Amino acid sequence: MTFGQKIAFSRKEKKMSQAELGKLSGINGDIIGKYERDEMKPSIETARKLSDALEVSLDYLVGDRDLKVLDKKTLQRLEDIGKLPDMDRQNIFYTLDNLIKAAKLKAIQ
Repeated sequence: MTFGQKIAFSRKEKKMSQAELGKLSGINGDIIGKYERDEMKPSIETARKLSDALEVSLDYLVGDRDLKVLDKKTLQRLEDIGKLPDMDRQNIFYTLDNLIKAAKLKAIQ
């Protein structure tokens, strides 16, 4: 997926118009359209503004990966967990692993 395709995908996923994304990011909606059509490439600062407005990582937008691994809220949660004492972190991951396992089993049924 290209940079423009990732912008368009992320924007549509949030049910946002180009104008709404423009307002959130401080970038003209017409310019966002050009980015989405890969007619223009933004500066790194502009790409950062877009990633903030779309709540995705800058790495997702400009990287080679097509998979959006983590949104910013999930990443912040992981960073918060990483700052906890070892035992608390282990307990959280144990609980999370079990919840994920239960959700996967539920999805199979």
